[in-house]
Amino acid sequence: MAGYKPVAIQTYPILGEKITQDTLYWNNYKTPVQIKEFGAVSKVDFSPQPPYNYAVTASSRIHIYGRYSQEPIKTFSRFKDTAYCATFRQDGRLLVAGSEDGGVQLFDISGRAPLRQFEGHTKAVHTVDFTADKYHVVSGADDYTVKLWDIPNSKEILTFKEHSDYVRCGCASKLNPDLFITGSYDHTVKMFDARTNTSVLSVEHGQPVESVLLFPSGGLLVSAGGRYVKVWDMLKGGQLLVSLKNHHKTVTCLCLSSSGQRLLSGSLDRKVKVYSTTAYKVVHSFDYAASILSLALAHEDETIVVGMTNGILSVKHRKSEAKKESLPRRRRPAYRTFIKGKNYMKQRDDILINRPAKKHLELYDRDLKHFRISKALDRVLDPTCTIKTPEITVSIIKELNRRGVLANALAGRDEKEISHVLNFLIRHLSQPRFAPVLINAAEIIIDIYLPVIGQSPVVDKKFLLLQGLVEKEIDYQRELLETLGMMDMLFATMRRKEGTSVLEHTSDGFPENKKIES
Repeated sequence: MAGYKPVAIQTYPILGEKITQDTLYWNNYKTPVQIKEFGAVSKVDFSPQPPYNYAVTASSRIHIYGRYSQEPIKTFSRFKDTAYCATFRQDGRLLVAGSEDGGVQLFDISGRAPLRQFEGHTKAVHTVDFTADKYHVVSGADDYTVKLWDIPNSKEILTFKEHSDYVRCGCASKLNPDLFITGSYDHTVKMFDARTNTSVLSVEHGQPVESVLLFPSGGLLVSAGGRYVKVWDMLKGGQLLVSLKNHHKTVTCLCLSSSGQRLLSGSLDRKVKVYSTTAYKVVHSFDYAASILSLALAHEDETIVVGMTNGILSVKHRKSEAKKESLPRRRRPAYRTFIKGKNYMKQRDDILINRPAKKHLELYDRDLKHFRISKALDRVLDPTCTIKTPEITVSIIKELNRRGVLANALAGRDEKEISHVLNFLIRHLSQPRFAPVLINAAEIIIDIYLPVIGQSPVVDKKFLLLQGLVEKEIDYQRELLETLGMMDMLFATMRRKEGTSVLEHTSDGFPENKKIES
């Protein structure tokens, strides 16, 4: 037994997972805080000024939250009907909101009653925004109109009636106070100029437009509708730059990171995609529990807030950089300790003896060395091992199967022990890197414990679930083999066509091999 060879733990690469700078950056958020609202969260907007509070529009109320608070610090509820949108002014002091009754109201953050009320829309207002000069408000409604309001006089300045369906989104230019953009369910995105009383640019999105976003420079416009996110070059007359189709359902909201290098989109497929604004490729993705209606990022991407259809507000805060604790400095050995014997020259009769490094066996290796196979399997089925290092558990199962004692190690277990085995198999059976080993182990368990099924409700439920997973995995592998066979046949046919040749006789009577290109 002195020559026992430890079990070689095979490393299994995790397929499809690449660690990039974006992965590290966007995964550096704490566990999300979930806040329950009164209804679907239709709009979230951050104040551009410290302390970067954010407004949440849900049902007939608008709640103002502190960035780190879980309870609203202020509530605006003086609406006749459902509120759909609310946006902060550039200085963070005023808030404009639109509601289902067609009203547009202006609030002071320090008060509760509306400062101004703009009446002119006949149907629900779904988009409001401040112009760059801070003294005008743009609104779009379901009455197909876009209106420009003057804040000091509380009067309507202009009305645009160029859309032929609901106006559901819009934004104002951050540089030019006369330019603003709206998106409609008539599949168009229009840019209006208050100096010309008409639209100066119109692009066809191809789907009902749910959200629009204008880059801070004003050179690029992003529109979202259907499953598509499209980027338009405004400096080239609205030329389409790229069309992205990375969501499975309707894209409902857009957001730009603080640096402007990343574009975020939320969708009814419960995912938030992060795109690079240089290559327009997906660099990261977030998963949520329900369909997403609204999305917002705080200053320097410190907080990401997502509103969902089930009334849940998910708030993620960036992790703070951990400060290294200053430990008391240990006294180091004197310099002469390190140079002692440094210049010693080996003499002629000296014998050099190297002390061999003692190798310590792992606990499961000690059990295997003494043929305690069941105990070795129990050690690697401990939750601390199966969660952190499942490859060790799979390697031990593989080693027991190689020795032909896997069935003996799995047999004779009570309810608690067999539950550990079933939990591990259910959790990791569908992973391609573990499937070849675990399917064999699952079949052995089914053969051993099938006659005693029905004695424990907990084990019975897990047993049936495991049996279904094994059957499904076998069906998947069968389909993959069939697909592989079809692909091999197609590739063989293509090679045969490319390599087809015939014999032709030349003028001197000798055959010549000529290749026919298909």
